[in-house]
Amino acid sequence: METLPILYRDEFLVAVHKPSGLLVHRSDIDRHETRFALQIVRDQLGCKVYSVHRLDKGTSGVLLFALQPEVGRVLTAQFEAQMVSKIYLAVVRGHPPESGVIDHPLTRIRDDYEWSGKDMESEAQAAVTRYRRLATAECNVSVDKYPTSRYALVELDPLTGRRHQLRRHLKHISHPIIGDSTYGKGRHNRFFQQAFGCQRMLLASASLALMHPATGQPLTLIAPLADDFMNVLTALDMHRAVPTLYLTETLC
Repeated sequence: METLPILYRDEFLVAVHKPSGLLVHRSDIDRHETRFALQIVRDQLGCKVYSVHRLDKGTSGVLLFALQPEVGRVLTAQFEAQMVSKIYLAVVRGHPPESGVIDHPLTRIRDDYEWSGKDMESEAQAAVTRYRRLATAECNVSVDKYPTSRYALVELDPLTGRRHQLRRHLKHISHPIIGDSTYGKGRHNRFFQQAFGCQRMLLASASLALMHPATGQPLTLIAPLADDFMNVLTALDMHRAVPTLYLTETLC
């Protein structure tokens, strides 16, 4: 039976480490897929689990489920009210500034099961992302129009929760995420596949900080970077810049 690493579990909720390439739940976009994190965790624990937030298929890291429907409603409300602090790590093209804020409204992307008629909200919604550059690398390869190719490891803090926000925001500032087939640059994605064997999007949900739905106490959930992500950082000599808490995995 396939299982996922458990990062945290109690009688109310469970957090697992989702690998890149795994859907959270069934989707009309990937109808051919037969593996879903929701079903894997349900079979692994032998009980129902309830999805409270989403991670894109290509994103790895902390994925949280509720173990009771009423707990699911509380957690979902926290996410919708932007009460959950989320930190991501990503490898992007180019060398962005050391830090900054991307304040760029985003039009809504329809969910698989949402009504898509004329009443669907189409106006751009406020979207804000803070970022911090952790490390840079430069390869002596001309992937695009420059004689060398530059990349960076960045820490991302989305202050809002729009769909594909980080991917769309980084494209907006011309520093797309490596491995992103929708918003990224094909030439650089192919270079990473050929040079580093990288078959994934280099975006990871590193931590979630929230209020425990039953106790009201602060709870921080951490997912150290997956091996396939770390291997690329090591090859680019950017691995030393990864914060220590994202390096050692402690599983329940």
